Amino acid sequence: MNMITENILEVEQIPSVYESNNVDLRFVSKDLVNGLKIIHKDTSYIVGNLALSEGISPHKNINGSPDDLDYKILLKSGLLLGYHKIGNPMTLTTGFPFSTFQLYKDQAREMLVGEHDLEFDTATFSSGGKKKIVAEVDNAYVMPEAVSCALALRKQGAAKGSFFMISLGYGTFEAILSTEGGLVQRSSVSTYGLRYAIKLLEAELSKIYYLDLKNEHQLDTAFRNSFIFLNRKRVDLTELKRKVLRQYFEDVVSPALRKAFDDNDFAKSNTMYLAGGGALYTELFECFQKEFEDILDIKVPEDAPYLAAKGYCFNSLISNGGDKGRAIGLDIGNSTTVICTFKVES
Repeated sequence: MNMITENILEVEQIPSVYESNNVDLRFVSKDLVNGLKIIHKDTSYIVGNLALSEGISPHKNINGSPDDLDYKILLKSGLLLGYHKIGNPMTLTTGFPFSTFQLYKDQAREMLVGEHDLEFDTATFSSGGKKKIVAEVDNAYVMPEAVSCALALRKQGAAKGSFFMISLGYGTFEAILSTEGGLVQRSSVSTYGLRYAIKLLEAELSKIYYLDLKNEHQLDTAFRNSFIFLNRKRVDLTELKRKVLRQYFEDVVSPALRKAFDDNDFAKSNTMYLAGGGALYTELFECFQKEFEDILDIKVPEDAPYLAAKGYCFNSLISNGGDKGRAIGLDIGNSTTVICTFKVES
């Protein structure tokens, strides 16, 4: 007997990268998550960790539309992993930044609802070959990422009343004032994400080193690790990383927040939550603390990188009448794609 564990969410994540690959790859990964090879329109694509290990130059567009190939490949990957977690049918919620939400929400929902023919190659992690399944999405919903982060905090009991919600994503930085009645639309802001800082880092490094055609994901990984190997030497990026993150905050984040929030907003709440991958950077956290010293209590939830996906999953649960076994949240991020479901115990 399978039993859904009350309010315990599970997440799986893959790097949001892919590359076409028609090589016969066998036993190169340990499981499906690490061995994703999707067949789309008769072309094979390696996705996520497999693309990083077997690819030449894996890539992804930034803030792509539902029509873009990268979105379709990552969507199929997310649906495949979701199917193997909860089966059919699924109630699915995903989202976009405020900057593209209105533009893509109807198109995305229309694309999501219905049956999805998924073809994939299992030879990457087993003795099998190509397989086909049909993933059924009975209902689909699309919401802004920052709103989803706030929903996750409320549903998990981490936040109540009014609070400021900040989403520090790779492609987009977002901020809202969330209240019990919903977001304050006037306060919503969407602008450049952490990619801005990584481009600053790239420009600084290129003054000294030949970057050997490093792609964007490699630079993102080096940025997170605070080091990079160049010309067979390990280069410490700690101080340069601190410098560009401070510059990013001063040039992008701080001006956007000053424009979005006024004194009346600060009178409604004294707490700000940071979510997204950028919330894990101590250098950025310190910038927020300095900016709002004596005004706001800055908090980073334990599950900050997965809050959007968890909020999507909670929205699916609310929308399908409380059936945890069918609820799924899918965050197709610019850096990482996260699949969230309720935990199932045997």
